[in-house]
Amino acid sequence: MSFIADNIAPIMFLSLLLFLLTGFPVAFALAATGMSFGWLAVELGLVPAQFFNALPLRLYGIMANDVLLAIPFFTFMGLILERSRMAEDLLDTIGQVFGPIRGGLAIAVVLVGAMLAATTGVVAASVISMGLISLPIMMRYGYNRPLAAGVITASGTLAQIIPPSLVLIVIADQLGQSVGDMYKAAFIPAFMLVGVYMVAIMILAVTRPKWVPALPAEALVYHEPNGNSGHKSLGLLTLASIIVGHQTFTHWAAIKAKLGGDPNFAPPTDERVVVALMVGIFFAWLVAMIDKAARTKLLSTLAQQVTFVLIPPLLLVFLVLGTIFLGVATPTEGGAMGAAGALVMALTRKRLTGTLLKQALDSSARLSIFVMFVLIGSTIFALTFQAIDGPVWVKALFSALPGGELGFLLFVNLLVFILGCFLDFFEIAFILLPLLLPVLKEMEINLVWFGVMIALNLQTSFLTPPFGFALFYLRSVAPKTEYVDKVTRQRIPAFKTGDIYRGAIAFVVLQLIMVAAVIFKPEIVLYGLGEQKVLDVENVNLNITPEEEEEEAPPSFGPAPTPAPTKP
Repeated sequence: MSFIADNIAPIMFLSLLLFLLTGFPVAFALAATGMSFGWLAVELGLVPAQFFNALPLRLYGIMANDVLLAIPFFTFMGLILERSRMAEDLLDTIGQVFGPIRGGLAIAVVLVGAMLAATTGVVAASVISMGLISLPIMMRYGYNRPLAAGVITASGTLAQIIPPSLVLIVIADQLGQSVGDMYKAAFIPAFMLVGVYMVAIMILAVTRPKWVPALPAEALVYHEPNGNSGHKSLGLLTLASIIVGHQTFTHWAAIKAKLGGDPNFAPPTDERVVVALMVGIFFAWLVAMIDKAARTKLLSTLAQQVTFVLIPPLLLVFLVLGTIFLGVATPTEGGAMGAAGALVMALTRKRLTGTLLKQALDSSARLSIFVMFVLIGSTIFALTFQAIDGPVWVKALFSALPGGELGFLLFVNLLVFILGCFLDFFEIAFILLPLLLPVLKEMEINLVWFGVMIALNLQTSFLTPPFGFALFYLRSVAPKTEYVDKVTRQRIPAFKTGDIYRGAIAFVVLQLIMVAAVIFKPEIVLYGLGEQKVLDVENVNLNITPEEEEEEAPPSFGPAPTPAPTKP
């Protein structure tokens, strides 16, 4: 018993790991471990029995947490958009834009994955949608199978890091940081990862052209009367929109200063980017609407199709992320507006049915309840773990690591990567982050930067064989038997599980490269937060004159002291 009393913290942690390996539900494993070892600690006299009185207050605090309301809102928004076939429209249109070039279809999948991530935020919906729509086309025209699988699964998991990511909401809550700051910090590394995917595809288009063939002419459906594809018109419209947006970005500070009456006002970069993007998008939409109403045929059919398909989801992105970045709405309020916007979009497209609404509400409620139960279990576990001085043991454990702060970061990332092969990202965040928080504060590590780094690492958990969830999602929709293609009438062999695994490994390597870049170049993340003002306590100069000091002095009820001589 003395051995147990001296080592109760590591025994408790190892017991939890053994509990999880049995396949017992995580929420109940956490709660059972916390309650059992709490009772044991009371019996051993390590903690008073009254410490359990804090548990009801903690549970009420979870249920009163407004930040967690964003999870059902964003989940509901994503499910409505996914089941109203927005992904199908985007893939069809963007695939026509990039199809004529080698690797164009893969690039289209990456871009659509990024757009779905910024609107739906649901990995399962993104992977399944793109697997159903783009995988048959890739197989039809001879794409390398592992590459096709890797592009679809990796693009689907972009929802883990691109705001409004559910992962970033949970990490911000566990680290005690602002969700808005986490979104701003994740914006640059998220789209750098999208760029890394696209660069890798372009390199393959040069080095392995047979892996990523261009679509044949008969696969392109948008043609002009003169036989042109319409890409020139689309390019000119895009260039004009970029110029208008850039001019807005350049002059927005002066406009905002004039509107606010402060000539020295300088809006932050993220605000200027959001406003410039929205002005450029509105300009493209206005030109397309005028051209369609006047029937002037200034724009090609392809340019009009791209404009009208892209504008609604981009407006929804602004409604959610733009209002958060501009400080108009909190993440929870942004999620509520996004859910309302998704309902309006589905209604205007005449795709909102009672069945769709019921399914979206049911799935959102299930996910919210799952998160709530895991969070309650982790709170019970954390209460007992803190009472038995578990954080002291964790600090001692990590202080023994070689390499200081860098050694700590490398070890944590390796641990998260390994746990990601077996556990869901919610479970990893709720179990691991509360244990690491005291160590992070003692090392004075920026918590927002650390949270974005962990989110990038957790993204790999969806791709790591053999338990990556994105791999299972693609396996569920990939053809399991040989079939005859409807267009080419050729026999297409079944899609093997090994092809999915091989394709995922290549993109896991790309993601780990991005994690390493964030570790060694924190500026990638911190730039999104803008200038960080730190108060230099040692050099504060109040400059209080003797007269001001006499005025601010508290009233005295004794004899007045003799004033000390002062220098002129």
